[in-house]
Formats: sequence, structure tokens, C-alpha cells
Amino acid sequence: MDNKVTVRFAERMQQLPPYLFGMINKMKMEKRWQGHDVIDLGMGNPVDPSPSAVTDKLCEVALDPKAHRYPVAGGMKNLKREIALYYGRNYGVTLNGEDDVICTIGSKEGISHLCLALLGPGDTALVPAPAFPIHVYAAVIAGANVLRIPLADPDAMLKQIDTMCRSLYPRPKLVMLNYPHNPTGAMTSKDFFVEVVKLAKLRDFMVINDFAYGKITYDGLVAPSFLEAPGAQDVGVEFGSFSKSYNMAGWRLGYCVGNKEMIGGLAKIKGYYDYGIFSAIQVAGIVAMRDCEDSIGEQVAVYQKRRDVLCDGLKKMGWEVEPCKAGMFLWVKIPEPHIRMGSVRFSVEMMNRANVAVSPGAGFGEEGDGYLRLALVENENRISQALKQMKRAMKEIEQEIAAGTFSLEEKK
Repeated sequence: MDNKVTVRFAERMQQLPPYLFGMINKMKMEKRWQGHDVIDLGMGNPVDPSPSAVTDKLCEVALDPKAHRYPVAGGMKNLKREIALYYGRNYGVTLNGEDDVICTIGSKEGISHLCLALLGPGDTALVPAPAFPIHVYAAVIAGANVLRIPLADPDAMLKQIDTMCRSLYPRPKLVMLNYPHNPTGAMTSKDFFVEVVKLAKLRDFMVINDFAYGKITYDGLVAPSFLEAPGAQDVGVEFGSFSKSYNMAGWRLGYCVGNKEMIGGLAKIKGYYDYGIFSAIQVAGIVAMRDCEDSIGEQVAVYQKRRDVLCDGLKKMGWEVEPCKAGMFLWVKIPEPHIRMGSVRFSVEMMNRANVAVSPGAGFGEEGDGYLRLALVENENRISQALKQMKRAMKEIEQEIAAGTFSLEEKK
């Protein structure tokens, strides 16, 4: 029989728009399969290697048959203890390394599963925008409402959060923060976190801070941890990741620290979803935190050189550029007249005409349209070449506009 069942997706699927970064990545891979050399400024996927001490330890432990068994779901005791020591050394934060630390399969997985534990239909989360998609859609998938608030100066954001907590019923249950910020690279201060904690206690909301880029900062700046604010562990948690600090993106190793009840909820959810992270990866993570602090500074120096090459090149092309303070991306406004086609179409044109992959700002919400997020993962020569190819493609488009063969109207 040729009859097939009708596939009926859950209503939550209607809340999820097409994943723009997946579309760009698919285009990139298709072009590469066709033999094109696509320069990737789109995805924050480090091309530099993990520290050799980390990979050596992975290989050593992977040969031990005991490591092939199911691991401890919430993370090895020694890794959790190392994370606690790391917070003590770097931020003066006291953690016991047991019920206030949990290991996750990267921060993205942890945030998503924590939202399942905290949020449901009728709940509301506040998310500054533009925003990394999981910060919005983790709450959406959990069935909650999401209100986006403009990413603004600290006083304006605090005032808007307070206003929404006073005017909405039921009041917002969760505020999602992300400092250093992806995609804009914005940083904040410990004073801001202090005020957030005070407001959370006054208005009774929980806080999540995604701190994945906490160690990737430039020009001598240091990013504060949310947990440095007095009372932070009473109101929220912070997520960290090995992906960016130690070039371990594909290893999928992260952690959540802070409020014990929130971490307990995450542990309960994860108990139904996964069995934790491969033991050899966890042991390698211990080596990373314990012995590879110097490698972070070396990698940051590499990213800063790439940032400066990219900024200088774009300025010479007439773009308005503000060097990022943190993270591994540059957030830039598309210049006239190209901005009128929208960031998605501009990104597609750069892929097709210039063999350069970039992330459209619209992928971070409507507030980001008109902008691009450019990753600092390619080396300086490749970045310079990408700029040449983009300049040539943009000139070609301008000539077609003058000839009347290219419409700047955004395609729907």
C-alpha cells in the first residue's frame, strides 16, 4: 500500500522560524562540495586546535575501557570541583563543586533544558535583543511567552525590566542575560549585575547569564561574572563553555553554576534526556581548566589581530565599524545602498557572488536586520581575501543597480 500516515507536528513547531544559520551553512557546504573555496566568516566555529595537553589526555583516557561506560550524568566529581576552583581563582566566587555545579553538553543544551525545568505555558521570559536564537527559543520550546527588550545602556535596561515586572500579570518569571554578548560583543559591569540581583529579589524573577565568551575579551578588558554580584546565587545561574576558551567547540562540554535549586531542576530534566558527557572529554576538561590558562591569552591575542585586520579593511571600504570589546565576532551595519536589501539577501548575495559566508543580523531577531555578524575564525590572510571578494561583489551589485538590472527591494 502507498498510503502514508499524516505527520502532524506539535504546535510548538509553529513557533520556530527557519533557522537562518542552518540555511547559510547548507549553502556554504553545497558550494564547497562543488569545489568553491568559501571563506567562512559566518559561524563561530574555531579552526584553531585545542591545546595539545587536552587532546593528549583525551587519547590517553579513551584507551581505558572503564571510560567506555556510562559517565556520571551531572559531571565527574573532579571536573565539578575544578570548575569551582576556577571560579574561586578567577572571580573570587565560592562554590562547593557539588550541588551548585553541573556539567552540560555545551551551554546551548544546558540553557534549553533548564528552560524546560523552569518555564511552561503562561510563564514569561524577558530577553534583551538582538539575541542568540537559543536565548529566545529555549523559552518558546518550553511553552513560555518571550518579551524582547532592546539591548541598551544598563540604566535603560534595568528600568525597562522593572517596568515590565510592575505592569505585567503574571509578572515575568525569568530574565535571560548574555554578557559578553553574542552577537554584538557588548560587555557589562559588575555594578550592573549588582543592580540586577537587587531587582530580581524585589520583583521575584530568576536570572540566567550565558557567560560562554567570558574569557574572550580585548584591549585589556576583563568581563565580570554574574556570580560576583552579592546574592547572585540566591537568584540565578551562569553558564560557561569550553568551546571558545579552549577551542573545544566540537567536544561539547559546558557547565552551569550558581543557584542550587535551579541546578537541581536542570539535573532532574537531564536525567530523563541524557547520560552525560563521555568520560574522556570530562577528564580532558579538567586538564584544560587546570593547566591551559595561558592558551586562552594566546588565543585572544590571535582573535584581536584578526579583529583589527577586519575592522581596518571594512573601514577602508567605507563601512562604519566599532571594534568589538569581547567575543569572537564583529557586529557591523551594512552600508548604503546595500542595507536596503536586508541582511538575509545581502548574505546570500555574498555567498553566491563572493564565496564568503556571513551571518545575517536578522537571524538574531528583527532588531538585527541591517547588520552582519562576522566571525574571527579565519586567519588574517583569509580575512583580507574575503574583504577583497566582498568589495568586488558589492561593486558588481552597485553597477547592476545603476543599470537597472538589480532591485534593492527586499525579497519576501
